[in-house]
Amino acid sequence: MLYLSTRGHSDRKRFCEILLEGLAPDGGLYLPEAYPRVDAATLTRWRSVLAEQGYAALAFEVLSLYIDDIPAADLKALCAKTYTADVFGTKEIVPLTALEAGLQLEALSNGPTLAFKDMAMQLLGHLFEYELARRGEQLNILGATSGDTGSAAEYAMRGKQGVRVFMLSPHGRMSPFQQAQMFSLMDANIHNIAIEGVFDDCQDIVKAVSNDLDFKRKYKIGTVNSINWARLLAQVVYYFAGYFYATKSNDEKVSFAVPSGNFGNVCAGHVARQMGLPIGRLIVATNENDVLDEFFRTGTYRVRGSADTYETSSPSMDISKASNFERFVFDLLGHDAARTKRLFDDELRLHGRFDLGADPLFEQAASRYGFVSGKSTHAHRLATIKATFEQHGVMIDTHTADGVKVARELRQPGERVLVLETALPIKFAETIREALGRDPQRPAKFDGIEALPKRVQVMGADAVAVKRYITDHCPV
Repeated sequence: MLYLSTRGHSDRKRFCEILLEGLAPDGGLYLPEAYPRVDAATLTRWRSVLAEQGYAALAFEVLSLYIDDIPAADLKALCAKTYTADVFGTKEIVPLTALEAGLQLEALSNGPTLAFKDMAMQLLGHLFEYELARRGEQLNILGATSGDTGSAAEYAMRGKQGVRVFMLSPHGRMSPFQQAQMFSLMDANIHNIAIEGVFDDCQDIVKAVSNDLDFKRKYKIGTVNSINWARLLAQVVYYFAGYFYATKSNDEKVSFAVPSGNFGNVCAGHVARQMGLPIGRLIVATNENDVLDEFFRTGTYRVRGSADTYETSSPSMDISKASNFERFVFDLLGHDAARTKRLFDDELRLHGRFDLGADPLFEQAASRYGFVSGKSTHAHRLATIKATFEQHGVMIDTHTADGVKVARELRQPGERVLVLETALPIKFAETIREALGRDPQRPAKFDGIEALPKRVQVMGADAVAVKRYITDHCPV
């Protein structure tokens, strides 16, 4: 399996090379040259693998189609080490919870940091440690988070040999619980940097540093954001698992409603659908920062500036530049790398937008690829959390509420929809109290976390300053 850049760089690389690299040298994102197709017989076999051997065995089956430079026995051991009931709370790993007829939640938030990012990040930590040991190398991870990626990455990488983490977050824009999860970690290999700005400023710095190829090579810079293909690949697995849990035969179709900011979570569903998983529709749910909803409704992809990026009660989606979106557009344009580069490098940089609404290919976003979208606001969030708790006895977090609201709004008669749950309610306690008049349940291990000492460096939105900080803490 070889991987190419969405922007046309001539190199073709294997999995372990792109695992440690992040962005391609031309600033593009890596994708496989072609998605492996899964036929009906393989789907039937995988259904039995999940039922009889469990989630880790299914993960090995999916990942081994994309990873051929790690020995099969080693890859199987890494999956088995990652996806355990001890780490994720249940033997199913991603159990389903029924709401009303035709609508279920897929639980993705039972990992160490109570957010769906753990599903991929726990595997990524083991993959990094394995490959770095095999090479005898070090890696400095530079990431950006709007809330959950940071803690998931830090908990996955803390204490790992050969790995340092430099995590950028928007200063004061995460929930108190999210900040405490990250900033209370005192491990020597974990560095938190709070950027005076919004998430997109953090993401721009990560891309600017990654695009400085000399610096990137000298300081061995890698990434754990979903621009890293390995992380997105790990997320593909839970689409297969959710489908198998929700159905009895491969003749059935299931749609997925996915709270979406950076487009990584739902892009994994796109990959699963391209592989042949019988997904009906991919329902993109945004909050007030609705850049993705605008695109799927109109064909216009319009990036917002910091002043127009709203601070909302589903803060992990307070994003106006969906960094994974380039992968889907590359597929939508028939792998036209030159045009993809013009859109994402030239037009976005110069004009802050591009428009595919008049292009005949745009209608394929829905007709061929199954995408539809909707938007949720704070008022919708409160109403959805309240109704879901009162009617079903199920407490959901703010981002999951966005997914449930849009799923209910767009679900067609007879359509079965799985809403991907993104976090546990305790991470957004203030909004839960507003909606329900009561506190969400807090796992005992997080009692008093907000009062713990914190270690964080606050700095301006300046890539040069971030590079200086990295050089000060990284012996070459």
